[in-house]
Amino acid sequence: MSETVTDPSRLVAHEVSLSYGDRAVLERLSVEVPPGKVTAIVGANGCGKSTLLRGLSRLLKPTDGTILLDGRSIHERSTREVAQIIGLLPQSPLAPEGITVTELVGRGRHPHHGLFKQWSKSDDQAVASALTLTGTLDLAHRNVDELSGGQRQRVWIAMVLAQETDLLLLDEPTSFLDIAHAVEVLDLVTDLNHRGSTVVMVLHDLNLAARYADHLIAMSGGQVLCEGDAHEVVTAENVQEVFGVRCQVVPDPVSQTPLVVPMGRHHA
Repeated sequence: MSETVTDPSRLVAHEVSLSYGDRAVLERLSVEVPPGKVTAIVGANGCGKSTLLRGLSRLLKPTDGTILLDGRSIHERSTREVAQIIGLLPQSPLAPEGITVTELVGRGRHPHHGLFKQWSKSDDQAVASALTLTGTLDLAHRNVDELSGGQRQRVWIAMVLAQETDLLLLDEPTSFLDIAHAVEVLDLVTDLNHRGSTVVMVLHDLNLAARYADHLIAMSGGQVLCEGDAHEVVTAENVQEVFGVRCQVVPDPVSQTPLVVPMGRHHA
């Protein structure tokens, strides 16, 4: 008899419905995260992108359906167990007042500390590695509330990296970043993927999503409209349906991925 191969980064939502109180956002939605890939969830504001990510991360419990992590219901696992597999960067996280960068990034190590396990050299190494990867090592002793928006965003990403998980869920990781730092963060996402991490991120910039993601999930009205690689998803027809804007799609001169050129009323 052959052994069952497990993959801790295998994440599947099956016929999932997600709500906030009485307000249904997603209904009977199914999606599978490709292991070992970078997946970008795209769509117009309010279409359910962040809600889907909250469901996948176990922050929001489905009213119907199942979310499976490596073949088991994610809600049958302990919070600590899930946090050892999934690292989450939520939207607009808030840091405690007066906390330093090193202290905040160090909180990413909490899932690895049991009742008797104390801070160790491996924790120091994980924090130092996360700070180095995100270019925030020179900020280590500064208070988080003294930093610019872009610096804070990179520090939060460092905290997620310090968890050393197989799966990263990033909700708008380029928020508050100028174009140079946005590209820098997405280059980092690619580096992490090459090191073996599966990444799922919500992005507003469709052109950056097309350039950096192996797999795109386009959402509209709480449903998955289409998914696949950039050439399958980023078409003029799909952009019109998802965002309600006419455009031309041309090859990106840098990456040869699809590049969306929107047309306003005065340029149609």
